[in-house]
Amino acid sequence: MFKKIILLSVAVLLLLQCKPVEDKKITDVNWDLTNPKLQRILTLQDKQETDSLITYFRHNDPTYRYGAALAFASVLDKAAVDSLIPLLKDEVMDVRIAAAYALGQIGDDKAESALIQAFKPGDSIAVSDAVRGTILEAIGKTGSQQSLFNIATISTFLRADTTLLEGQAWGLYRFALRGKVVPEGTSRMVDFIARRGYPESVRLIAANYFARAKNIKLDSMATLSLSKALAQGINPDIRMGIALGLGQKNSGIALNALTNRLAIEKDYRVKCNIIRALGQFDYKKVEPTITPLLDDKNLNVAKTAAQFFINNGIARGANAYWRKARDTTLHWQVQMALYNAANKYMPAYFEVTKSQLNSELKNRLATAKNSYEKAEIIQALGQYPWNYKFIKEQGFEVNDVIVRTASVQALAAIASNPDFVKFFGNARSKVVKRDLKDAFVEAVEKSDVSMMALAAEVLRKPELGFIDLVDSLDFLVEAKAKLSLPKEMETWLEIKQTLDFFNGKENSEDIKANYNHPIDWEMHNALPEGVSAEIETDKGSITLNFYPDLAPGSVLNFIQLAKNGYYDGKNFHRVVSNFVAQGGCSRGDGYGALDYSIRTELPMANYIREGVVGMARSGYHTECTQFFITHAPTPHLDGKYTIFAQVTDGMNVVHELEQGDRIKKVTVR
Repeated sequence: MFKKIILLSVAVLLLLQCKPVEDKKITDVNWDLTNPKLQRILTLQDKQETDSLITYFRHNDPTYRYGAALAFASVLDKAAVDSLIPLLKDEVMDVRIAAAYALGQIGDDKAESALIQAFKPGDSIAVSDAVRGTILEAIGKTGSQQSLFNIATISTFLRADTTLLEGQAWGLYRFALRGKVVPEGTSRMVDFIARRGYPESVRLIAANYFARAKNIKLDSMATLSLSKALAQGINPDIRMGIALGLGQKNSGIALNALTNRLAIEKDYRVKCNIIRALGQFDYKKVEPTITPLLDDKNLNVAKTAAQFFINNGIARGANAYWRKARDTTLHWQVQMALYNAANKYMPAYFEVTKSQLNSELKNRLATAKNSYEKAEIIQALGQYPWNYKFIKEQGFEVNDVIVRTASVQALAAIASNPDFVKFFGNARSKVVKRDLKDAFVEAVEKSDVSMMALAAEVLRKPELGFIDLVDSLDFLVEAKAKLSLPKEMETWLEIKQTLDFFNGKENSEDIKANYNHPIDWEMHNALPEGVSAEIETDKGSITLNFYPDLAPGSVLNFIQLAKNGYYDGKNFHRVVSNFVAQGGCSRGDGYGALDYSIRTELPMANYIREGVVGMARSGYHTECTQFFITHAPTPHLDGKYTIFAQVTDGMNVVHELEQGDRIKKVTVR
């Protein structure tokens, strides 16, 4: 009997040993891009193979569900919405966050009800603040006016609930970018800025709301609250947004707040925004404040002050702009902006004065050695429509691509002048319009991609009436056929849209570039931890830290170009004060690229600080060589332009960069 018991016990033990061990449930996301399966998911994202990505939504490992869901934030395929919605109930919070973010990025309004339900699903399912915050922002990208009101009137969040408050602020901001605002939302944003105790991150989002929202209504109390906040000397990133917001309220309180702050402001970026805000007020009241800033030691401030006169000048001020433009102590960019303003506002009946001014510009064009200065001179000449023949003669046949680009831009500005018929007279305007049509047709027939793109764009403007003057579309068809893709995709799309317009097609969709530049995962795996680059410029050195786990394709592309010496000698061809410095164009006019393209990568990252490095593009998935560095928070770029690095040293150099400054060398470390 004892022997039987022993044998039975042994049998039980053997059975237990043979029983398969139950798989341990995985609950954490492990974002390690040396993982071949994650690399596979990102390659599918790169190839836009959405069906294959969706299969990972059912994977038992949340890392792959997360990666596949996040991929759709870059792929932007509306067909995936129904498959993404169930992930809003995933047992792993990070997967829910990725799904909510992707649904917001896709922007399909049919996701709205699912997002609302996921925000408060009931007592049986736990929801983290991070999930709720992401959902609020996603609703801001997809929701209706009723959802806007509902988010605006949430009052249950405590001031310590940072993540939820950020979600509420982001939601209202994203609605505003879509042109949707309500008084309750604006009031909530005023509270975030003006009332004590709210987190700095929330106040910063609110400030950007006032910088970008249109048609908001500030009552006297709101104006006073924002004015006090501007005067307090809080974070300059917040002051920048408040300044632009106050520009929407044409009141004495707002005007005094702006001018008082301008008098003591040290941060040039805030000064630039105050100058822009003052453009919304009576010219006579603000002109004495703006004029001295033309001599500001900071070029960005002086340029913005000169731009004020282009945007807001008056005929009586034209002689003063011209006199100041002759001041040789000014930077040439400030001088040319003032020449532009003078030529724009100098009355045509001042024939002698107008002739002298334009002769001066033509003489300066003949002697200028800087291509970017020549381009600005041509733009200034374009303010006097009778210069159209001179501009074509001087710009169409030169070897300088920057000048050629400027010549078509100037002719486009002349053609688009709202006073075109009034200026030339009824009969003469028809002759000039035909001359301009011929010029634009000739520009399309050129082999220069910028001339072709700009001319095609202006030809399809319905209000200009060129559709009635073009006899044949052969020139567009032939030009389109000559273009090389994906290198010349921007120009190809412009010509395609113009052909669609002439053929009566509406809103033809952009054609995405084919997959042509795979991610080099072997190179990615070999990157050192904390990989960075030093950009040596005419003004000094800038250090970038890369984000290879957020935007691997963009990082590897930049590193490969840098190691090949591509960036050496290229210009920062575009510098917009208190916005971006952009470089890496092979031509120097913004239309240059190489014979490949990379995909847009849009993970959860924000342009909420200065020094963020992004990829420039002419449409989704058309990135190649051009990049930009931000001067200030620019969250309206979030989810549209790839973020692949951050400036960690040399931000002072970024702020000093001028159009035309060279990249001497880029060294990867």
